[in-house]
Amino acid sequence: MDIDPSIAKALGFPKSAYTVIERERRWLCREVPRERIARTEAIVDLYVTGAQLRLREARPLDGGPPMLRLSRKADVDACTRLVTSIYLPEHEFAVLATALPGRRLRKIRHRLKAPPGVVLSADEFQGELLGLRMVEAEFDTDERMAAFAMPDFAIREVTDDPRFGGGSLVANGLPPSG
Repeated sequence: MDIDPSIAKALGFPKSAYTVIERERRWLCREVPRERIARTEAIVDLYVTGAQLRLREARPLDGGPPMLRLSRKADVDACTRLVTSIYLPEHEFAVLATALPGRRLRKIRHRLKAPPGVVLSADEFQGELLGLRMVEAEFDTDERMAAFAMPDFAIREVTDDPRFGGGSLVANGLPPSG
């Protein structure tokens, strides 16, 4: 882990063995580059009221097995966060999905072909956020993150704009300038 252990502990992550570092940048985009899609999944995120918890249901559109997990995230800075997750079977996921209070965000996520060390996804939001399209890139190193150029189908970077984070979008809706 390359985050100062005292910062991790202050954010509620006392044991680095159970924590991953997420390095991510986000952009608004005008379209999803269909020719670059590797796979697609329907995602429903439940942002738990009063917590930094998110319950995610990610179901591949090709009928593959779902990825069901409860995650806790805390921002170190605009691009970097600490994450810990518990992967769940369907029956345990169902218990939490019905018992936890919160707001749901729905989107279609397209995993795009990307260079090594980069995971590139284009999201098409559903429901109240219909029409919002964002691309996000996750990186395995700070150097790859810093060197990555804005995708050619993106409009502008919103990594530093907290209004475009999932928790803010589900709580406040689409920002007026978005």
